[in-house]
Amino acid sequence: MKYFLKKDGVRTAIATLLSIIIGLIAGAVIILIVGLADKNLGIKEAWKGIRLIFLGLFSNGYQNGRLVFGFNSTNIGDMLFRAVPIIMTGLSVSLAYKTGLFNIGASGQYLAGTTAALFIALKVPTTPQTAWLVWILAFLGGVLAGALWGAITAMLKAFLNINEVLACIMTNWLAANIVTWLFEGSGLQCTDGNKQQVIWKTMHNGVGTWRMGLDKLFPGSQQVNGGIIIAIIIAIVVYIILTKTTFGFELKACGANRHSARYAGIKDKRSIVLSMALAGALAGAGAALYYLSGTTEFHWQTYLKLPGEGFTGIAVALLGACNPIGNIFTGMFLSTLDVAGTKLSFLTEYNEYITDVIIAVIVYLSAFSLLIKMWIGKLSKAGEEKRERKATAAAAAGNKAPVPPMTEGKEGKA
Repeated sequence: MKYFLKKDGVRTAIATLLSIIIGLIAGAVIILIVGLADKNLGIKEAWKGIRLIFLGLFSNGYQNGRLVFGFNSTNIGDMLFRAVPIIMTGLSVSLAYKTGLFNIGASGQYLAGTTAALFIALKVPTTPQTAWLVWILAFLGGVLAGALWGAITAMLKAFLNINEVLACIMTNWLAANIVTWLFEGSGLQCTDGNKQQVIWKTMHNGVGTWRMGLDKLFPGSQQVNGGIIIAIIIAIVVYIILTKTTFGFELKACGANRHSARYAGIKDKRSIVLSMALAGALAGAGAALYYLSGTTEFHWQTYLKLPGEGFTGIAVALLGACNPIGNIFTGMFLSTLDVAGTKLSFLTEYNEYITDVIIAVIVYLSAFSLLIKMWIGKLSKAGEEKRERKATAAAAAGNKAPVPPMTEGKEGKA
């Protein structure tokens, strides 16, 4: 056990799990307090809410007036679908962080990717034979648009030394207004029913992400598709680039100390631009995978608010310690909470925003993960020192020669 606690990765995983457990407990306490304070809820409703927070992914609704839990393929499939964009924005934030940049502009890059992907998917004429080709073009268009939008922030940082956080905030709202302006007279607005300010789903043009057999693995889910597989593959590729390639080493070296990297022969300005462009490409890819599914609609008047996926990606990155592989699991976990929040509002009198409080607590604690890791390290070190003291005392006791009993010599017998 002490051998594993010495590993940084193990301590990071333990710190993350502690953050999650404390956050869930805090959510349960909030639900209990609200239930006891509101006479319309009560302890029974609070108990339902607590169970849904922990087991909402496996909720099968009511049977004979009782909540029933078990394997639910629909919930799991929907969770995997919702996890795709936040895994990708989490990767975007993680990649930038590993290279010394704080990418708070994932929302703007996400919007850029959304716009390019939807315009290509819905404007390019398709036939049943060419729909897959249009999907690929739309996906690559979303990736490229996100990369270009991320590069704007990078160039301001590299050549004008403008703080990337300020530049990201500016480009986020700039993207929101440009997107609204572009879709205003695009002719892509959905005219079906009473829907307003909504863009057609890409299935309107026959373009949709392949299911890759996941619809058979999770029957009942109308949303699950191969996007989650693509996101996992991309996460693995990002991990390999950062840890196993010279290019990744140069990016991290520049992030650790830009001036030292330049002294070592690394082109620091190029590294900054490339790292932020790659981060933007990942956010744009997340948007493309989400809206090219053919099952989701885009509300084009985005200047009122920024897409939450960009900010949730920060939570995914922090909770996963900015590790690309860890982002896969933290993205799925936060998506699980999203599903649990939906079940909470549907099956009880609570609203789903309680899950936002839980996520906030978890993210707040994950920001202190370094302190938690240090605390775990101190406990491990204290336990090791205690064992060493016991071993030293035992060894000292073992080295003492026993005092022989008094015996009468031969002279005394004479």
